[in-house]
Amino acid sequence: MRNRMLERHELETFLTLADELHFGRTAERLRVTTGRISHVIKKLERRIGAPLFERTSRVVRLTPIGRRLADDLAPLVAQMDEAVRRAIDTGRGVSGRLRVAFLGEWTAPVLLNAVSLFAERHPDCEVDVHEVQLSNSRSSLLDGSIDILIAAYPFDGMACGPALMSEGRLLAVAAAHPLAREESVSLEVLADHPVVQYPSVTSAEFKRDRTPERTPSGRPVPKGPTGNTFSEMLSLVAMGRGVLPVGEHSRRYYPRPDVAYVPIHDAPPIERGLVWPEANTTERVREFVRAATDANRRPGRPPRTRHA
Repeated sequence: MRNRMLERHELETFLTLADELHFGRTAERLRVTTGRISHVIKKLERRIGAPLFERTSRVVRLTPIGRRLADDLAPLVAQMDEAVRRAIDTGRGVSGRLRVAFLGEWTAPVLLNAVSLFAERHPDCEVDVHEVQLSNSRSSLLDGSIDILIAAYPFDGMACGPALMSEGRLLAVAAAHPLAREESVSLEVLADHPVVQYPSVTSAEFKRDRTPERTPSGRPVPKGPTGNTFSEMLSLVAMGRGVLPVGEHSRRYYPRPDVAYVPIHDAPPIERGLVWPEANTTERVREFVRAATDANRRPGRPPRTRHA
């Protein structure tokens, strides 16, 4: 009897109390009485044969055995929940609503190709398309405003699909800047000029990739002013306040008479693809990633947008 499997309500009660460490808040979250929480925990402790929580009039804390049990059970319950969710998604088919977004005008055509193929395959699922900015791309994913985003890699803390676009890197400089006359430059020139910075909400890994703190040889890169949007960053470049490494699509989508784009001959390409929160890996998201990948492999269409 003591070794039988825990029931779902017992698991939920124990893990919620382990998280809250407060009987009242646990009862409120589970919408039961505190007496019910106490009863379930005491029953569970009798089955385990040891206290799982230390209780005083002021605090509730896990015992070492309780902490070990919580650490062991939490990932297993999460996997069970995910398995059930996948089964529900599969059983219902791909339906409902999917909110997709793009960051940067040049990513929109690739996203719309994916939307078109996804709609062919899953006509019962409605797709909303949105544009996000540097300032709200991450927060929109985290607060659920959008489900999936096509953006540049790396994108910290998110699940990532296959790269759908690849482009070389350019250095944006003021039109009157001495580097504007060069046929190409090396990443080493970043040590000689202030580099315009991305907004603080941009992920650390992304900023290290786009605006590194050191050149490949280890020389420190001076930091220039920060822009809140990409257009604002280019305006800082045009004012001579700094230089900015960008992707090649910038030359096409952001042509400006006061900004010159110079190829960086020793920089790796920038890759872009779909990103989404790992916890939001629904069947709709999986199918959209498949559609996006397949849409860019169709006959007559190159597998990725690539520039020399």
